[in-house]
Amino acid sequence: MFESLLLIKDVQDNAVLLSGILDNLGSCYTLVNNSKALDFLQKALKIRLRLNDKAGLGLSYTNLSKFYNKSNPILAKKYALLSYKEYTEANCIDDRLNALELAIGTSYEDDLKKSSILYIRLIDSIFEVRQKAKNHYARIKYDSKNEKVENLKLRTQKVQNELHLEKQKSRNIISYILIVLTLSLSLVLYFYLTSKVNREKIEATYKSETRIAKKLHDELANDIYHTMAFAESRNLSLTQNKDLLISNLDAIYLRTSDISKESGQIITNENYMYRLKEMIAGFNTQNINLLVNGLDLISRIDIEINRKIAIYRVLQELLVNMKKHSNATLIEINIKNKDKDILINYTDNGKGTDMTTLNFKNGLHLAKNRIINIKGEIETESAPDEGFKVSIKFPV
Repeated sequence: MFESLLLIKDVQDNAVLLSGILDNLGSCYTLVNNSKALDFLQKALKIRLRLNDKAGLGLSYTNLSKFYNKSNPILAKKYALLSYKEYTEANCIDDRLNALELAIGTSYEDDLKKSSILYIRLIDSIFEVRQKAKNHYARIKYDSKNEKVENLKLRTQKVQNELHLEKQKSRNIISYILIVLTLSLSLVLYFYLTSKVNREKIEATYKSETRIAKKLHDELANDIYHTMAFAESRNLSLTQNKDLLISNLDAIYLRTSDISKESGQIITNENYMYRLKEMIAGFNTQNINLLVNGLDLISRIDIEINRKIAIYRVLQELLVNMKKHSNATLIEINIKNKDKDILINYTDNGKGTDMTTLNFKNGLHLAKNRIINIKGEIETESAPDEGFKVSIKFPV
């Protein structure tokens, strides 16, 4: 069979396959004691040396050792040791043992002892490795069983987690619905409060216009009617009557100017401080002592226009309220700047009022709204016969 294979071209072109067939053929001739064996074994060895085929070389040396086993023990031992060396490098355990058996069979005395000891150690080492492999396999089998149990637990845990996630998902949906409802209610409340504030502004504006109209009717119109009656009934050619008429007309003009300043447009340009001081000075009469501290601070700080208007109107409304209701003789206004806030403290020694019955209307109501609109705070403190105090704070 091997001889017929040597005639196939594909075998001749394949060096590995060819060397294997030549070596097997040589081994067969060795078994039948044919002299052709050595030639085939040497041809196979030559090819394997060229290929540097470690396992193939180990087999070639083994077959050569068997060939010389009876005729030349020394050469047989040499090839057995070479076979052991090649099989060691190729990491062929069982073939190493076979090579050692051949070496032992051709060794004597010390060489025999060394080869035998090496053989025993190799056997023990192989047994230990294989025993470990068996133990490892048993461990793998045991771990596999545990893994199946663990997988079953994990599947159970997975189902429980999925149920938990579904419950959590349901809770999240409920939470989202509650959040949406809360936001909706917040928006409704915001628009309601905004609408309420706007209505209060409109109502305050209406009351302010009504107050001005009432003041024009009750005060200014009566004075004008009284002056007209005086002019019609008196002899204006007399110096005394003429002077009295002029005095009445001047009083009417001043009252008209006060009403205009109280409700007219406020100048916020470079003349703002002049207008503010002029307005405050208008309340400083013979019967009223007005002390103002820190007013120039407003000119040194960059204050927004709407805040300037609020300062002007609030001070004006407090002073008008004082003049109309408190009968105060001493008023003190302190203006300070603290931590980026403007602080205004108003104090008078008027007759005061009971805070439990105080109703913020007209001027005081407008003052409170103005401070709130600029994100400020306003506090009032008063008692009967103890004067009136107002503390105002708003950001610059």
